[in-house]
Amino acid sequence: MKNQHSNHLLLLALATLLISTSGALGKFIDLPTPVIIWLRCALGALFLFIFCYFKKFNIKINAKKDIPTIILSALLLGAHWISYFYALKLSNVAIGMLSLFTFPVITALLEPLFGKSKLDPIHIVLGVIVLIGIYILAPEFNFESDHVKGILFGLFSAICYALRNLILKQHVQRYNGTVLMMHQIMILSVILLPVMFLMDTGNIKSQLPYVIILALVTTAIGHSLFIHSLKYFTVSTASIIGSAQPVFGIIIAFIFLNEIPTSNTFIGGALILATVVIESVRSKKARS
Repeated sequence: MKNQHSNHLLLLALATLLISTSGALGKFIDLPTPVIIWLRCALGALFLFIFCYFKKFNIKINAKKDIPTIILSALLLGAHWISYFYALKLSNVAIGMLSLFTFPVITALLEPLFGKSKLDPIHIVLGVIVLIGIYILAPEFNFESDHVKGILFGLFSAICYALRNLILKQHVQRYNGTVLMMHQIMILSVILLPVMFLMDTGNIKSQLPYVIILALVTTAIGHSLFIHSLKYFTVSTASIIGSAQPVFGIIIAFIFLNEIPTSNTFIGGALILATVVIESVRSKKARS
């Protein structure tokens, strides 16, 4: 049993590491952001379809009433990815990823709007700590600054991601998580198809290997492993381990892109990640 638990923990850590590659890849790939996301979705959907086919998963949508919310969650996922990649391009991997990781606290603040739960005052406190962390991240609050624009895009990405997760939550019990992910990125592939004709795709051949890594390693394998891990760990435990993503992302960016975080990034990032861990531990205790 202990060996099995260790193996599941190792796979969850591996999923976290693979998903963390999105930061460096998003910054490095030299293509317009919507084009990167279309390729990520189209290739990722193909990889996930093949996986679902061999696993013999039922990929049908069982009820017509589920279609509008699955489409809406796909649109929010697309907005999350596009704004996140703009955040990476405008600032750096550290700021982009840390801004995105405000989403657990944003989720906690928004959740009462989607259910019967009441707003917990501690979430307001955690929200204030996140705002302080964001303030420290920004070298100066000048809206002409690319760093500030990157932070704002990162925050918008976090809001979209939180909303997408809250909307999708109602379907998780009825559908396989990998199947839901496949449907969402298939929908995005159709919606974003026009960007392939409207934007510059001249150097797509030279960038294709990196996009394939993003679609296969980060999206298909990383997210599938993470969803699979939820069978063996609570969402809270997975979230705590998942909070290592910015740390992994910053290390990967340092090794491959030579990005060196500033002291402000360390301090602001520590405050943001502290709220993630606090909220994850609190939610775990509340469920036990």
